[in-house]
This record gives sequence, structure tokens and C-alpha cells, in this order.
Amino acid sequence: MPPIVQHLQQATKMMSRRKILLLVLGFSVVSLLIHQGAQLSWYPKLFPLSCPPLRDSPLRPKHTTVAFLKTHKTAGTTVQNILFRFAERHNLTVALPHPSCEHQFCYPRNFSAHFVHPATRPPHVLASHLRFDRAELARLMPPGTVYVTILREPAAMFESLFSYYNQYCPAFRRVPNASLTAFLSAPETYYRAGEHFAMFAHNTLAYDLGGDNERSPRDDDAYLARLIRQVEEVFSLVMIAEYFDESLVLLRRLLAWDLDDVLYAKLNARAASSRLATIPSALVRAARAWNALDAGLYDHFNATFWRRVARAGRTCVEREARELREARQRLLRRCFGDEPALRPAAQIRTKQLQPWQPSRKVDIMGYDLPSGGAGPATEACLKLAMPEVQYSNYLLRKQKRRGGARSRPEPVLDNPPPRPIRALPRGPQGP
Repeated sequence: MPPIVQHLQQATKMMSRRKILLLVLGFSVVSLLIHQGAQLSWYPKLFPLSCPPLRDSPLRPKHTTVAFLKTHKTAGTTVQNILFRFAERHNLTVALPHPSCEHQFCYPRNFSAHFVHPATRPPHVLASHLRFDRAELARLMPPGTVYVTILREPAAMFESLFSYYNQYCPAFRRVPNASLTAFLSAPETYYRAGEHFAMFAHNTLAYDLGGDNERSPRDDDAYLARLIRQVEEVFSLVMIAEYFDESLVLLRRLLAWDLDDVLYAKLNARAASSRLATIPSALVRAARAWNALDAGLYDHFNATFWRRVARAGRTCVEREARELREARQRLLRRCFGDEPALRPAAQIRTKQLQPWQPSRKVDIMGYDLPSGGAGPATEACLKLAMPEVQYSNYLLRKQKRRGGARSRPEPVLDNPPPRPIRALPRGPQGP
């Protein structure tokens, strides 16, 4: 064989070996990066489909100043409980209402910092019902506070409002046979603007957010746009009740909390016999038309929510939401038995866990502790399922004992709320 041919064959063999070595080396490097990538700050940039670690950054501390606008009938009681428990674990001060305001900040009046009990100021966390007032909250909460709220699909929310407040809202009481269909067929027949608790019967989300619930987007579409802009200026996260676990994933990431910090038990849920299993499409359309401001708010922030999920990585959010659900089920079994289930208040032996009942027509469910439990674990389980009123009272007593304001007399509010405010249901205001 000619020498030149032999030389070419040897060169070809050497090149093949180099290619194989390079391929093996490249594969090894990629495998190593994938294995170690979660530890490296540049990993998400190289592999955008992979999820960052559960703590966004080990150097980023947990955020501890949070104001949660607890809207009505939106799963807000469950979020409130998460915040209360976090505050207790980290020895944070929770803003709580003055006794004249009951367990809410004198709702439905516009919020005032004067409504806050002096033993709970200055606070780190605020999570009780109020009507939003940006300037007053800025007076109360420290700089750097993260503002969060939650919205719910307006038709489902309105069905819950109609059921829960049927004995308190005059517009609902006027309806024959407590019929939601009858009300939505002709709401103007029963509704009186400005009447006591009228906000429960018309655009409640807009009212809670500090807006004018009597405005109609049909007559003034610019008003809805202004209200949306005001909400976006203040709130770092608008959660969506229908996607509660995904909302908690975004909340956890926003605040740099651990997954355990957002575990929960569903609170203030109605029994199946107290709610419509499905809302007919005609009623959905009627409820959204009557609550057009709420519908506009929800549609906008629902779309915003999913854009935020996309930026976080939908696969990552879904994976983390699944991990949250699995951890939550383990916690519920550990606290309430192998088959944890919500039960009627009459079947709950532990007085601290008995939810308030708004009327004889509505059954609010809750959890109960297994008999014979005691110790720190039982205490943690008790707080996990504790209704709003009991938990608020407990925190107020605790903070009075701890706080520097305990030696000062409680101030008398200027222009205190009228007596009928005290007739507002004392129980939790969640779903």
C-alpha cells in the first residue's frame, strides 16, 4: 500500500478517536452540570426548563412585613391563618382590630390606622378584613411592606355571599324564599345603594379594594381601568382563589418563604348542603353582569396571574403546587387522623376549633383534634385549624402580655362606628 494512503488511514483513525473522546467528554460535562446544576446560580439560565430550588436564594432572608387585603368569600380566611401562624413562629407583631371594631377593622368603613389595637402596633403583619385605604395603610405599615390580596370568580363569589350573608344584607332578605335566581333575575328590585351592608350585594371585590362599587363599566369603562391601575401600583401579588395552591407557590417565592410556611387546612368552608354544586350558566352570566366591576377586575388579574406563572415557569409552578398538596395531606393526616375530613360544627369537640355559624341555613365545617393529644405538635395542629375569631382573640391576648403598649389605656376612638356594625357576623369571612 502506498505510504500516502497509509498516512491518510492513520489520520482518519486518529480523528475518529478524538471525536469519540470529545463526545464522551462533552456528555460527561453535561451530565455533571445537570447533576450539580441546582447548586449553581447560572443553572436556570443554561437550562430554562428546569426548576430553581425551593428557596429562591439561600442568601435571601424571609420577608416578614406583609399586608394581606382579606377580601370577602375568596378563601381569605385560609390565607390569614397562614400569615398568623408564620407571625407566631417568627415572633412578629400582627395588627389586630380595636375592640370597638370586633374582629374586623371597622368594616365597612374606610380603614383608619386608629382602628388598630395599640398593643399590636407597630405591626409586621396585617391580615384582617378592612376596606382598603392606601394612605392609612402606609401610615401603619413599615416601609418595604409587601401588599397581597386574593380574588375569586365573581359568580361563585356572589353565590357564596348570597348564602353567607342572607340574614344580614337587607337586599338579600327581601328576596322570596332566599332565591338566588329570583335576585339575579331583577336585582334592582331588591337592592338599595347605600343601605347597611349593601356592599355584600353589589361589586364586593371593588368595594373591598377601596373602589366605588356603584360604578358600571358600561357607563364608565375608564373607571375600571383606573381601579385596575391603582391595584397594580400597590399589590405585589393578586392571588386567584380557583388556583389556590399555585397562588401559594407564587406567594412563597415572592416572600422567600419555605414550602412548610404555606401549608394549610381549608377553613370556613360551607357544607355541600349549603351551596350550589354547580351554578347554571344563565346565573353565571347574570351574576357577572350585575357585578360587572368585579368581573372586570377578576378577568384582568386572572390573566395577569397566568402571565406571572409563565414567567416563573409553568412546569415548575405545577410541580411545586403538587409538592405542596402532598405535604399538606401528610400534615393533615398527622394532625387529624388517617382520613382527615371536614365535619359540622356540632361534631367538633374542641371548643377552640368550632367555627361560627352565620345562620341556621348555612353549615360551616371545620376540623377536630383526635382525643388524647397534647404537647407542641398538638398546639401546632390546633393553630392550623383555628377559626378566625378564636385565633384573633388568642393573638391579641398574647400580644397584650408581650407588648410595650400594655401599660397604656386603650384609646377611645374618635367618631366610633355606629352600633349596627357590631351586628356583623362574628365568624370567619372566608369561603
